[in-house]
Amino acid sequence: MEQAQPTPARHNRLIGKLLLMVAGAFVFAFALVPLYDVLCAATGFNGKTAGPGVASGVIRDGFGIGGLQTAAAPASKVDTGRTVRVEFTGTVMPGLPWDMRPLTISLDIHPGELQQVSYLVRNTSNRTVVGQAVPSVTPGQAAQHFEKIECFCFSQQTLGPGEAREMPLAFIVKPEVDRNISHITLSYAFFSIDGQRQTLTSSREAR
Repeated sequence: MEQAQPTPARHNRLIGKLLLMVAGAFVFAFALVPLYDVLCAATGFNGKTAGPGVASGVIRDGFGIGGLQTAAAPASKVDTGRTVRVEFTGTVMPGLPWDMRPLTISLDIHPGELQQVSYLVRNTSNRTVVGQAVPSVTPGQAAQHFEKIECFCFSQQTLGPGEAREMPLAFIVKPEVDRNISHITLSYAFFSIDGQRQTLTSSREAR
């Protein structure tokens, strides 16, 4: 008994379904990124730090450091009995034509002190570019105690052709950080928002 041969129409439907599955999986993978960041920010997993907020025991007093409206920690919350060294690094991911470097390489602080540093970021292209910084902290156990009060990573950053800008960061390493931790590294990875939009658009058009 001869087996029925698939018709061209069936082939086309099968190929269409497979393309839809691939495109759907691709979009789903991108959707997982913000969900993963939310999980990491809440738990400190993989060194992700929390978003904007006020640290435990920190009050708003309207005092601005470097023109920022920030929070200040009460003196009773500052642990002057120990010092933690915080180092700052930055990376620009492929597809983003920017230069990035911290203006402060490292800082020795007392846990509970409000500190501010800045990163210098420059657009090396001849077009306007939008980028987004994603922070991470090592060791991972310190991430939940690294409180960013003001940070350029809270929103997308737009730089015009050849534009350079100092981007400030105000932060507190909370006194609750493990006493065995004496060295913390804060790293930023800057991604191209335009590149992500183009990738998502291409994936939708493939459906």
